[in-house]
Amino acid sequence: MSHPRIMVLGVQPGTPPFRIMEIDGVVVGMARAITDVLETAAAFGITVHDLDDPEVVRWVGGDKFTWIHH
Repeated sequence: MSHPRIMVLGVQPGTPPFRIMEIDGVVVGMARAITDVLETAAAFGITVHDLDDPEVVRWVGGDKFTWIHH
């Protein structure tokens, strides 16, 4: 199994809810929407062409459409 550079962890409770992002195993910030994931990746020099590609990004605790804490 590959190790993608980007990991988006499960939704955390908050107002609004958020997901912790890691790049290369280091926590780099919070994402509240898909656009935050793309912007953060770009800030680290990573261009994401396909958010569903497990070689690029791993979604933990939900997919790219999961932004509400259950």
